[in-house]
Parts: sequence; structure tokens; C-alpha cells
Amino acid sequence: MELNPIIKQALVDIDFIERYQRLSDEYSAEKVPSKERLVYVDGDEVFEMLSKLGYESSFDSREKFFKIKEEHLGKYRFGFHISLRDGNAELIWVVKEGDNVLLGLPWGIYSRLMINPDYRIKRPVYGTYDDLEHILEVAFEMYKDFKNAIGRLTDRRL
Repeated sequence: MELNPIIKQALVDIDFIERYQRLSDEYSAEKVPSKERLVYVDGDEVFEMLSKLGYESSFDSREKFFKIKEEHLGKYRFGFHISLRDGNAELIWVVKEGDNVLLGLPWGIYSRLMINPDYRIKRPVYGTYDDLEHILEVAFEMYKDFKNAIGRLTDRRL
């Protein structure tokens, strides 16, 4: 499996690997042992965090993840899914062009596809709502940069 060339270039342009590695290192399992993790989260707290970041969100009860309202940029549709289980934040960006899904993988897979199949960046873990809020702030800043990078790349291609 390979990343779509535009997606890959946008990830390179925003320095995705280094930024995600820093987030993973800051909120690592070593720094937040399993006994100290916030295993169960209050959905209302998460909705409030996402709203504070400027995003309308919902919860997919079948798949057990939070998702923001889909956004449009030119011919692309963007989504962000967040699975919060056992004190781990699994972050998933979704990019569609028409009916074609260009991206829909957890962040940890990107490094494997970009660098090496054995290169692993672990999910950030959180022990408090403050930790989770900071993880989401960083993640959404990266999301905004990613969408802007896609916009710049596609403007050149139009």
C-alpha cells in the first residue's frame, strides 16, 4: 500500500513525522503508566474540547469514535476521527475526492508508509483531561496545516 502522492507531499510539507513523534514522546506510555491513564472519558468533556477548538462533532456509537463534521476544500472532503480507548488517543484523518478515499488510516500508519514498514510511532496516551486537551490542540493544529498544504498543492495542479 502506498500513500496518494498529494497526501504524502502534504505530510512532508507539514513535517508530520517529526511533529507526531514529538507528540508521542511527550505523551508516552513511559511518562503516563497504565495505572495513571484516564481510561474512561466523559463524552461531554470531549465534545466541549472539540467545540472550543472550533469544530462541530458527533460520536459514532457503532465504531466508538468521535468525528468532526466533514469539511470541504475544492474537490476534497476532510474528516477527523478520534478514538479514545484505555487512555490512548488514536487519530485518523480522512480525505476523499468524490467517492475515492485518498486517506483514512490512523496516524501511526503514515510513518510506516513514508519511511519504513518497521518504523512505529506510538499513540499518545493521556492521564488527565488537560493532557487530552493538549493532545487535541496539537492534533488539530496539524490538521489545519495539513488541509492548508493540500490546498497549496492542489492550487498548483489546477
